[in-house]
Amino acid sequence: MANVVNPVVVMQRYEFKYLISAEQETFFRRRLEEHMQVDQFGLTSIASLYYDTPDYRLINRSIEKPKFKEKMRLRSYGLATDSSPVFLELKRKAYGIVYKRRVQSTIPLVEKFFAREGDVCAGGQINHELTYFRDFYGDLAPACLIIYDRTAFFEPGGDLRLTIDNDPRYRTEDLDLRISMEGTSLLPEGWSILEIKVQGAMPLWLSAVLDEGHIYKNSFSKYGAAYQNQMKKTMCGGTFHV
Repeated sequence: MANVVNPVVVMQRYEFKYLISAEQETFFRRRLEEHMQVDQFGLTSIASLYYDTPDYRLINRSIEKPKFKEKMRLRSYGLATDSSPVFLELKRKAYGIVYKRRVQSTIPLVEKFFAREGDVCAGGQINHELTYFRDFYGDLAPACLIIYDRTAFFEPGGDLRLTIDNDPRYRTEDLDLRISMEGTSLLPEGWSILEIKVQGAMPLWLSAVLDEGHIYKNSFSKYGAAYQNQMKKTMCGGTFHV
């Protein structure tokens, strides 16, 4: 993922999530072969560093499942370095539709951006939106690192995209994309997260496959699950670090 053609990305789509067992994943992957292909990157380890306020305003609001919610995260594909590309993303969800803005940058530039010492990229509308979000919420800082091993599929000639995230994990210490890809598991062994991403209606063939595999929608949030896990630990004497 080192070479990126377009450093600025704007997306608008519907996203549906499912928790699937190892058996359901095997069934689903087999049925996909007739309709979709694995993208050029294959299995990719992804790390997303979520930013939040000291009182966790963003994740607490998200857990309440409002009609509108938003988050900011910094994403790397594989272990990052100071010079490798990372992507600062602003993700909003309103009435079931997901809107995403993202720009390519580097960790030193992003650190300067949050220290209010410069822009995250070379100006423009997306940089303006990211800056407004940062200034509106005030004291944003790294709050949680989410890591998973993703296989992405695309529909040749169509807009359908889906991903399977294996071994989703998190950590609330060592909040740096350059340290490691290790973390505490979010799901029982063998379980994964399926996400279906489409701009219009879901194809009938896909709905039929989901029904046949007894795969049902689940509003699972990786950051939300990690936060709630840490809150349980806090009650038992642990802490949630920022």
